[in-house]
Amino acid sequence: MHSSAVFLIEFGAIILGLGLLGRFAGRFQFSPIPLYLLAGLAFGEGGLLPLGTSEEFVAIGAEIGVILLLLMLGLEYTASDLVSNLKTQYPAGLVDAVLNALPGAVMALLLGWGPVAAVVLAGVTWISSSGVIAKVLGDLGRLGNRETPVVLSILVLEDLSMAVYLPIVTALLAGAGLAAGSATLAIALGVAGLVLLLAVRYGRHISRFVSSDDPEKLLLVVLGLTLVVAGLAQQLQVSAAVGAFLVGIALSGEVAEGAHNLLAPLRDLFAAVFFVFFGLHTDPASIPPVLLPALALAVVTALTKIATGYWAAKRAGVSVKGRWRAGGTLVARGEFSIVIAGLAVTSGIEPSLGPLATAYVLILVIVGPLTARYTEPVAMRLTRWRAGRGASTGPVVAEGGAGAEGETRVVDGEASAESAADAAYESADGRDVLGRS
Repeated sequence: MHSSAVFLIEFGAIILGLGLLGRFAGRFQFSPIPLYLLAGLAFGEGGLLPLGTSEEFVAIGAEIGVILLLLMLGLEYTASDLVSNLKTQYPAGLVDAVLNALPGAVMALLLGWGPVAAVVLAGVTWISSSGVIAKVLGDLGRLGNRETPVVLSILVLEDLSMAVYLPIVTALLAGAGLAAGSATLAIALGVAGLVLLLAVRYGRHISRFVSSDDPEKLLLVVLGLTLVVAGLAQQLQVSAAVGAFLVGIALSGEVAEGAHNLLAPLRDLFAAVFFVFFGLHTDPASIPPVLLPALALAVVTALTKIATGYWAAKRAGVSVKGRWRAGGTLVARGEFSIVIAGLAVTSGIEPSLGPLATAYVLILVIVGPLTARYTEPVAMRLTRWRAGRGASTGPVVAEGGAGAEGETRVVDGEASAESAADAAYESADGRDVLGRS
């Protein structure tokens, strides 16, 4: 059979299969990312049906997928939004980075993978999945909840940190020395700072230049500009994804909204191809040896994400129930963990890093929606059980009063009734006064 015919059949079968997998995931209301990864494992080396002629095109499509993921992320925020989030929520961002990056770095060092792999795995465990979390918040009807701005602020800070983190990882993976690596980082930070400055001061002019009433022209200009900037960024040893992210930030207003609507289908298509491509480069036989480390890392970082969300929501004055919901919502990892691991796989620094990252993401992208739904009710049940167990050990009365034996009840801050403000906000079943969950 002619090679072009084989290519069309293979690539068409991939797209059709991804569509069916996405429909299946939507029916059962969970993220399709694990299914896309599994499809890549099935079609890759050591899989059930390895690809032939279409693999090179899939690789190019995967690179475009990463660029579009970061572009669409940048379109969600304006430069002023980013600056405001940095000023108000940076303590939560620092706690998030320390609690969730450290376990990945420690695991890599314990496995003997070296400092470069430790930096990469730290990023894999640090960054939550904005896409999965946004979908979960919508599915659970929590977009109007008091804790949701806290969750979104943490995600914004994580996404912004990618503009600094990715150039560092790129320099390390390229094997650049201290001087060359420092120069690369300085260039990356300089470019990022310059683009942010231009976006703040001249964002309207940039958006006016790109703007067009014709959807076709708007799509072509935005996509072409993004690819050019991404290519120039990569030529300067800065991640192409960072360049795309900065283009998204520079656009605002109606242009950003119009570009978002036009590019969303392309983003979904090429992002799905990217996850397949990552799976293609992971031998299924390499996953079982790293399954236990991946499971241990998933358990630890699920708990650290819950702690991060709880602390950040508490700092923002959110009720106890909202704190648990915020923590459970942040657990999911997904697209950006795979992007970071994909850089390491391409450079070939550690053969086991890709399989471990795949298993890790598969676990948490499935567990994440479950923790978002059930962390709060489970935590509150445990709290009530602890409170009831403490009450049964001896006579208790209202705080400040004395019992028959002169004892005073010691009220556990989280086991006791919520504060007056929290009680006014939430009813007994965990819903706020507006009926939101």
